[in-house]
Amino acid sequence: MALIFWRILFGPGDLVAIFPIRTFGDPVLSIKTKPVKRFDDPLRRLSEDMIETMYEAPGVGLAAPQIGVAKRMFVFDVGDGPEVMVNPKLVESSGAWEYQEGCLSVPGHYFLISRPAFARAIGQDLDGQPIEFAGDELLGRVLQHEIDHLDGRLLLTRLPPAQRSEVYSELQNPPSAR
Repeated sequence: MALIFWRILFGPGDLVAIFPIRTFGDPVLSIKTKPVKRFDDPLRRLSEDMIETMYEAPGVGLAAPQIGVAKRMFVFDVGDGPEVMVNPKLVESSGAWEYQEGCLSVPGHYFLISRPAFARAIGQDLDGQPIEFAGDELLGRVLQHEIDHLDGRLLLTRLPPAQRSEVYSELQNPPSAR
């Protein structure tokens, strides 16, 4: 298993894991995740570790597959504090917004991606209770981006075919490997 870094937060004994982030080419990023069925302390712990990993990266969102866990959940923070969404489903989207988008699993690359400007997602919180997040621009984009991860899709699938082929080729054969 990949090396896990530990950090002490808030005092003795309160350890949080910082996981390595899986990157392009890792098979776990292509797997459609399974719904979470158990809402328990290990799930809470996983969410805390994911939040710390997201902040350490740094990023505004992190899906479980990005740390090698095939659970249908993600964490995000668009400026209002960390949030966790379990078993999310995109139920509404509208408009269009083209914007530079990056991904922790494709480090150092940003792409002009067109997505709906508004998105609404329903899911569950860490207690299994229904929750909903809806927003435009950044929040809408984060919801869509993270749900894509849970469905086994990287943002590269949103690129036009010619650009996607070029980027795949570059990522599979980086200049340092040539």
